[in-house]
Amino acid sequence: MKRPDQTRSARALFEPVRVGAFNLANRIVMAPLTRNRAGTGLIPGPFAAEYYAQRASAGLVIAEATQISAQAQGYANTPGCYTDDQVRGWKTVTDSVHAKGGTIVVQLWHTGRVSHTSFQKDGQAPVGPSAIRANTKTFLAGQGFVDASMPRALELDEIPGIIKDFRHAATRAIEAGFDGVELHGAHGYLLDAFLRDGTNHRTDTYGGSIENRSRLLLEVATACADTIGSNRLGVRISPVSTAGDSHDSEPQALFNHVVEGLNPLGLAYLHVVEGETGGARDSIPFDYAILRSRFDGVWMVNNGYDRQMAIDAVASGRADLVSFGRLFIANPDLVERLRENVPLNKLMGQETFYGGGAHGYTDYPSLEQSRAARRVGEKTPA
Repeated sequence: MKRPDQTRSARALFEPVRVGAFNLANRIVMAPLTRNRAGTGLIPGPFAAEYYAQRASAGLVIAEATQISAQAQGYANTPGCYTDDQVRGWKTVTDSVHAKGGTIVVQLWHTGRVSHTSFQKDGQAPVGPSAIRANTKTFLAGQGFVDASMPRALELDEIPGIIKDFRHAATRAIEAGFDGVELHGAHGYLLDAFLRDGTNHRTDTYGGSIENRSRLLLEVATACADTIGSNRLGVRISPVSTAGDSHDSEPQALFNHVVEGLNPLGLAYLHVVEGETGGARDSIPFDYAILRSRFDGVWMVNNGYDRQMAIDAVASGRADLVSFGRLFIANPDLVERLRENVPLNKLMGQETFYGGGAHGYTDYPSLEQSRAARRVGEKTPA
């Protein structure tokens, strides 16, 4: 991969690239998007295969955040990847994407303290690094967004089980036909919560120093890399995002250490959310160039990129891949629209984002459908 002081063609965003084990058709990535449409048993819903296949022209599709275990759930109707039925459900999705020539990985998460007792066995408390309640919301079926529940701190002897669950889910993901896995190390969920001194007040080997707080993420990444191959593994981080009530007193030093620890693994990519998730890119001072200098592999960027920003980031070598979230919700053929520099669909109402059926999920028109509708309209007498 080219470094930031090297330049590429202005068309590089749309050109093929080799990333880890993957041959990607372009450098445009569909970011993981929670849509709360899983069915009974937390199996991908009936429209999921169509939804992802519609977006298979992305160089890489990152499927929505998916539980590694029953304990890992934090929101209603989010899928899992740890039972046979879930694996079979995901296989229909991966088959549909591959039939369209696409490449798809799944983001695996444990939501940690960003959860609710109603998702936990026998109504128990969610788990986190420490017993500190997240000042954030979770999503319950029929109730909408509600306050996260008070968590309990994971016992030291429980942590190997968390690592085992990540490893197991990564193995099941490959069985489900995914080309790889992305670990969700961002946005205040369990791996990120262990990193931050605002949420991790432990005094054992997983708390205190930056080295100790980084331990769980690095152990999980190492375990998954050993299991499925490092060239099929990505990691997502969000150094300054406060999503999930996430905060740290020294984010630059913390994430410099995290990236230095991940670098020797030979990951397929590192996925970096720049700034406040869905908000300001400069909310907290942070030097992403210094961060990147600590990583030798493929660098993926995210947060509010538009067409020109993405073209410039890749052409300059500042990024190797650019991921888009909401633009992919509304534009199943986003790659074509960006390539041709044509207008984008507008998002439907927010009520269609989380939960529901096909509306606001699989019924956004493609560019060809929009053009066909216009042609019909032009032929209709006034």
